[in-house]
Amino acid sequence: MTATIVATCISKNKGERKTPVDQVELRQEHGIVGDAHAGDWHRQISLLASESIAKMKAMGLDVDNGDFAENLTTAGIDLVGLPIGTRLKIGKTLLEITQIGKECHNRCAIYEQAGDCVMPKEGIFARVLEGGTIQPGDQIIRQET
Repeated sequence: MTATIVATCISKNKGERKTPVDQVELRQEHGIVGDAHAGDWHRQISLLASESIAKMKAMGLDVDNGDFAENLTTAGIDLVGLPIGTRLKIGKTLLEITQIGKECHNRCAIYEQAGDCVMPKEGIFARVLEGGTIQPGDQIIRQET
């Protein structure tokens, strides 16, 4: 199966679900233009697999792309199996994986509903090495460093 982008999502504020949009513009060493998580730090972009969202749906939750505050929803790639430093080419953009999972300081609404959440364990984070646009359907190519 080819690894692809399923959805591109943004939010104006941190700590909220993201809204799917037709495409996102990535700026080098910044992140997604107009997204609350963009900036000069190591977690400029968040990625979560559609397969992880499907796990939560199987638990009876009504969730979809962006509901876990991920910027990029993917399919066909084992995100948590990627080592830190892995580079992903998506269209003209180039991302570098900087973190696998995260600590949730507050229990979100999803955790309260299901007693679990996939983002802390299965979400990954990246910084933007080369900017450009990303849209659903774009292929994800793992580059060897």
